Amino acid sequence: MREASGAGFASGLGAWRQLPGPLTGALAAAIRTAVLDGRIPVGTRLPSERSLAVTLRVSRGTVVTALATLRDSGWLHTRHGSGSAIQLPPDVTDRTAPWSTSHGGVLDLTRAVPAAPHTAYLKASRRAVQRSATLLVDAAEPDAGLPQLRELLADRYTRQGLPTRPEQILVTAGARAALTLLVDHLADRSRPILVESPTYHGALGILRRRHARLAAVPVTSAGWDAAHLSRTVQAARPKLAYLTPDFNNPTGALMSPRLRTTVADLADRHDMTVVVDETLCDLDLRVPADPITHLAGAGVITIGSTSKLVWGGLRVGWIRADASRIRELQLNPLQARLSPPPLEQLIACELLSDPHELLRDRRDRLRAQRDHLATLLAGAGYWSFTVPPGGLCLWLRLHNVGATALATRAAELGLKLSAGPAFSADRTLTPYLRIPFTGTPEDLTQAVGVLTQAMGR
Repeated sequence: MREASGAGFASGLGAWRQLPGPLTGALAAAIRTAVLDGRIPVGTRLPSERSLAVTLRVSRGTVVTALATLRDSGWLHTRHGSGSAIQLPPDVTDRTAPWSTSHGGVLDLTRAVPAAPHTAYLKASRRAVQRSATLLVDAAEPDAGLPQLRELLADRYTRQGLPTRPEQILVTAGARAALTLLVDHLADRSRPILVESPTYHGALGILRRRHARLAAVPVTSAGWDAAHLSRTVQAARPKLAYLTPDFNNPTGALMSPRLRTTVADLADRHDMTVVVDETLCDLDLRVPADPITHLAGAGVITIGSTSKLVWGGLRVGWIRADASRIRELQLNPLQARLSPPPLEQLIACELLSDPHELLRDRRDRLRAQRDHLATLLAGAGYWSFTVPPGGLCLWLRLHNVGATALATRAAELGLKLSAGPAFSADRTLTPYLRIPFTGTPEDLTQAVGVLTQAMGR
């Protein structure tokens, strides 16, 4: 445990005296902020109260009161004879939404991303570091991925009913890295790329940077129109398709087994490669959750990542394809730039080797928060929605007001939301808002209150 010197601790607090309010509150707030900013590491043992008082040029009573406030709120752990050490309280670590979502001056619901499973991630990181000694004696040049991670992912697919060998896996620095590599390798400028409307805005950004022509097929909370999808494929003749069948982001729709078969057949008959994004497939909130059949076939490539099950900061994703395709992708010069560091791959191995407890906790929390949000929104008359069977978001259809205008009003009241056009290939979907249910019940209650207020302006 690191012990801070009085001068070092004081320098980490910055100009804390300029904060509003009494000195005791300002000192406690400055310590909390310094911990979250990383200026005072978690686990740091504080100097004595007397030493701090001298260094900060305040009375000892001010220091005692400030530290008592931090201790009562869980930021300090005190052991008799060992002093006090910095820790993070449960309301920071035990969350499904990042701390910054509701602690940056506004309530920011523009990102549908989970916070890391704090304790599990730290334990996995320590185990990964202990296993990293052999990595350090090798060059660790970018390649298809650590053998143990490729084997783990292949076994995962096989147990889920899609037989897979390790050589059919290419590890990437996240799902967006996987899509970037595939689009670079497979896109044909003479033919469009098929996308859903709505779809993940990050994927749209990747496709637009390549100036790709996009052919959109509609998806509602009720799902896909099979006839419309078939007609679009036949008429537009796309070379590549990007689909999210489990669960569509942002509608949360789940593609039926019958339509999966239809899509695989369309790919075979029309020389179309389908990139299936399964980033959200683990977040099945149905009770009970029936097994989901992978969308698979000769013309189908699957991508996934740890970003939604674990944490976006763990930049580990993968591509599952024919072994020959994986070898081709490895020859693409872009692949080396889109490969994650070995230590991150080891952490992913630790977390994915036995994810059942993590998965159960994620699902239980998200299900409760989804239902809380749906209860808050129900019956208001301003909007309508379908409770999604999975994913991270609720897709809200507004009545008699545009989503962009409402999002602007909400932002003026301290709530940031994403409007429908951000998820549309042609900037339509103007009556829709995406509301993630990753936030705490308190955050979601506040969000609906602000949204209702914005509707009345």
